[in-house]
Amino acid sequence: MAPKKWFLCGSVFVALLLSLVCWQAALIAAPPFIPGATVPTAPGPEPALPFTPVSDAKLKVFAQTLALIEEHYPDPKTTKDLVYGALQGAVGTLDPHSSFMTPEEFKELQIETKGKFSGIGIEITLKDQVLTVVSPIEGTPAYQMGLQAGDQIVKINGTATKNISLTEAVKMIRGTKGSKVTLTINREGFPQPKDFVITREIIPIHSVKARIMDGGLGYIRLANFQDSTDSDLQNYLRKMKQRLTPFKGLILDLRNDPGGLLEQAVRVSDEFLKSGLIVYTEGRSKQQTMRFYARTGSADGKFANIPMVILINEGSASASEIVAGALKDQKRALIVGTKSFGKGSVQTILPLEDGSALRLTTALYYTPSGITINEKGIVPDVVVDDKPLPTDKSLQNLREEAVDRHMRKEGLTDKPWNQPITAAELDKDPQLKKAVELLNHWPPKSLAQQKPVAAQ
Repeated sequence: MAPKKWFLCGSVFVALLLSLVCWQAALIAAPPFIPGATVPTAPGPEPALPFTPVSDAKLKVFAQTLALIEEHYPDPKTTKDLVYGALQGAVGTLDPHSSFMTPEEFKELQIETKGKFSGIGIEITLKDQVLTVVSPIEGTPAYQMGLQAGDQIVKINGTATKNISLTEAVKMIRGTKGSKVTLTINREGFPQPKDFVITREIIPIHSVKARIMDGGLGYIRLANFQDSTDSDLQNYLRKMKQRLTPFKGLILDLRNDPGGLLEQAVRVSDEFLKSGLIVYTEGRSKQQTMRFYARTGSADGKFANIPMVILINEGSASASEIVAGALKDQKRALIVGTKSFGKGSVQTILPLEDGSALRLTTALYYTPSGITINEKGIVPDVVVDDKPLPTDKSLQNLREEAVDRHMRKEGLTDKPWNQPITAAELDKDPQLKKAVELLNHWPPKSLAQQKPVAAQ
């Protein structure tokens, strides 16, 4: 019986936040159920991917090599470690997006694409090599127990956190719902570190944040694409439609969005399209050839006619490139910023018998105009460079400053969604400022004079 397969369309990334420490990738059932999609089907059970048996001679060499390492290598290695290492090495020779995942890594992938996990609800980072709370998430157990931004976590369940990695810290803090974890906290004003015993709960991960602007403009930021992204997007759009009268324009910020669920990329695009092709994939087998269309009339009277600018940069990849590419080709939105990353390949996830899994590149995806994004990216309609890196600061310095702003609730999306973005905030973000200028002088000639791509 063929193993269950999942199709991937998203970049894998590691975040520094406990509420978002994850492997993020696109994960949808095969074939996916998406309104407006056409997926080739065949009668009978789903066939396995083609498999070429390895010759006995090659397997014998592999087994001999493992035996020699186990017998002679000074640092003892288990057969499992060696086999997993061999598989990771073999798959790593294919391309940057194919990989072998251990059972633990595969579980992380499954957890995070669901948009929730069992934990306490804090964002953490390593600040000056000390495990530090960036922010407790409002309404979570950590928030209710009084953890604060800047708290130093010196112990987890009695184990010192000196030299601990973020991944190790996350594994120790997470746990089953209803179980407890003890964090020993050092805080300015404490005479000595204090223990906080916190009961774990299911923590939702929100990938959508928003603000509004004077003049009837809305701003929505998508951090990635997960199970709840489209529903959260709809929620903010409804709120903006009620608050902004009239609702004159929307900025969709996809900068540094590494991707996520293909299904969610299609649904997000569908929110702003009345009809037309969104994306299609082509691979060696018919199972990897799929076409996804907007539901005809689904956006009528909702958000299909709102003037729209999409922000992208070199950190926008995969699912975010699908949205930007679809709305650009359909002449629905103006794209502003810098060229996107160029991640246009589709991976298939194949679970293996021991709980591990193979993530294998099986297809490329294309924008409605037939352009592959892979290694090319989406080129903006209006190129606006971000602020250049100051000569006296490194990327690490800027990351630390961003964390400090977040801890002080000074980031663009750290404030309530209905608190208008100020002129001072716009001055710090030249790409966002340009988007506002374009919406205030809508429509731009470059968008108005072009015709959408016809359905294929």
